[in-house]
Amino acid sequence: MIPVRDRLFSQDENDLVIIISDNGVGIFARITEALGLPDTRQAMFELAKGKLTTDPSKHSGEGIFFTSRMFDWFKIEANGLAFKHDDAMRHDWLREIDDPVPQDGGTVVFMQIALSSTRTPASVFDQFTNAPDDYDFSKTIVPMKMACYSDEQLISRSQAKRLIARFDRFKTVFLDFDGIQEIGQAFADELFRVYAEEHPAVKLIPQNMTDQIERMWLRATAPHRLGS
Repeated sequence: MIPVRDRLFSQDENDLVIIISDNGVGIFARITEALGLPDTRQAMFELAKGKLTTDPSKHSGEGIFFTSRMFDWFKIEANGLAFKHDDAMRHDWLREIDDPVPQDGGTVVFMQIALSSTRTPASVFDQFTNAPDDYDFSKTIVPMKMACYSDEQLISRSQAKRLIARFDRFKTVFLDFDGIQEIGQAFADELFRVYAEEHPAVKLIPQNMTDQIERMWLRATAPHRLGS
């Protein structure tokens, strides 16, 4: 266990801010090494999906996912990368940072919530379950923008295979295409036809599609729709 290096709590008339840091190797480097991922940015993307842990005997992998959604604003900085969830914008993002905090390694977590917030743990959990019939963490939202490294476009089957890792841990996966203008035919086919046929228990629901993405989705799913 990495010891917590510092904690900071501050509050004004509007907001509560919490900052926690440690002096470990950095959360994204830790995930990358433990899971044998090719890139620390992939670790950030896997973290955004939820149900990710490097020690399943002790952790469910749900803590960071749900904590990030309990707050109005949540950010993790480590290994020169930043992962942020902004509740007002309803999506996550990742980016490389030129002036990392902390500069000497470790991880820093920033959390902010309005004192007037009416958000409750139950309301957050219910968004990702089939409550009241099933309270299992069975739904997730995948920010497709986070699947793009640097300026790359989502065009290949290999990108789709990178994206769909661990989808089978969920029953419903919402694919949020906000910020993505177009995808390639091979990417769409691997995601919407090949994966869907091999994993019929996982429901893929695309959201915020441009006209081009919707055409690719319809083209990839046409054989399935016509055959049903």
